[in-house]
Amino acid sequence: MTQEQWGELKQNLLKTVGRNNFTNWIEPLEFSEINEGVATFHVPTTFLGNYVKQNFGDLILHQMTNAGADVRRVCFSVPANTAQRPSAAKPANGNAARPAGAPAAATARENGRDAARDTGRDLLPAAPLDERFTFDSFVVGKPNELAHAAAKRVAEGGPVTFNPLFLYGGVGLGKTHLMHAIAWELQERRPDLNVVYLSAEQFMYRFVQALRERKMMDFKSLFRSVDVLMVDDVQFIAGKDSTQEEFFHTFNALVDQNKQIIISADRAPGEIKDLEERIKSRLQCGLVVDLHPTDYELRLGILQSKTESFRLQYPDLVMADGVLEFLAHRISTNVRVLEGALTRLFAFASLVGREITMELTQDCLADVLRASERKITVEEIQRRVSEHYNIRLSDMIGPKRVRNFARPRQVAMYLAKQLTSRSLPEIGRRFGGRDHTTVMHGVKRIEELRVSDGQIAEDLELLRRTLEA
Repeated sequence: MTQEQWGELKQNLLKTVGRNNFTNWIEPLEFSEINEGVATFHVPTTFLGNYVKQNFGDLILHQMTNAGADVRRVCFSVPANTAQRPSAAKPANGNAARPAGAPAAATARENGRDAARDTGRDLLPAAPLDERFTFDSFVVGKPNELAHAAAKRVAEGGPVTFNPLFLYGGVGLGKTHLMHAIAWELQERRPDLNVVYLSAEQFMYRFVQALRERKMMDFKSLFRSVDVLMVDDVQFIAGKDSTQEEFFHTFNALVDQNKQIIISADRAPGEIKDLEERIKSRLQCGLVVDLHPTDYELRLGILQSKTESFRLQYPDLVMADGVLEFLAHRISTNVRVLEGALTRLFAFASLVGREITMELTQDCLADVLRASERKITVEEIQRRVSEHYNIRLSDMIGPKRVRNFARPRQVAMYLAKQLTSRSLPEIGRRFGGRDHTTVMHGVKRIEELRVSDGQIAEDLELLRRTLEA
């Protein structure tokens, strides 16, 4: 069998095993020779060779037999000098085939991955990256601007300035999007780097697999050979002692080599229950960045960006004014829910052939809107604010106008206006029967201070997150 025939056979394997399996396991294989019925392939590591033999060996043998090769067995070996071995055979055009309809940017990224493999350093099969999750598609706003800036700095591939970069925040706030964006950018800027992105669950699975197969040395050498290690949702290793132990040693080994580590979780390191203290300490020694819940402006920006892409898919659809603003106001907790609602709305309007009006929006998304209704009460806001400022609830609601009580009262009025559907007169009645003009004045004053007073802005953000949790 020639290298050209192996290249054609790889394309058949691509159709059979799918893009992700092909990229991770089949593409790194290099056909060497067929001798006495044994087909030999060069692989970058013993770990990869053993995995392919167990999971894809019979399939490769079957494909080779169908192609007319006299093969009874396949084997996988690591060359003596992997850094200088010849590059794997590729199709005639020099690039791996890409799925029909894949964007041109995907080809550039595939080429970047090919270049990385040609150096012999891309030894670890990583989790697949989502083509949608790039820096270009990430909408930046005040709640996530620091996280975005830190991610961009790491993605430049320059000297390590903070290690690790720890991103945390609730569901649907953009952690995974930024992780994928960093990986894409690094592959394009620095194809020479061995960049590995995987979830904490995948790290744990590979660790357990290595233990079961008695291949811990392969596991250790693999994970210590990377240049950039990215682990998503690290909270999943909490409470799993053996995995934490290995993660800790891997972390230390990479930091000692000045390799970049990027971690994400759903909460700050110190708040992850059952995570060892030494790991918490290590995770806190770099840059810890919180992705705050989205504000109205950011949600509207995300919807506008998504709408632009949908207009290419549904060019004849018309959307009435105010629909995006309505959705940005009503669906406030989760970006994924927000984007899913817009996807459903466009699909529904296209199927029934109607304009996207406010009435159609409310009918189509009735269940989503009900689930997203604000359940925060004025009374709960008053209680939280009084606890935050360490004053009695009766003093905040009462008639006293001293500054110690007046400012928390205005903060509570502002939050009541923002987080509930109550009218100004209704809010005033719940603050000791005050007139609605008093509420208007308090809200306006806090809006001014939110811009000029950092402490007020921080208090508002903390209180809002506490109330919406």
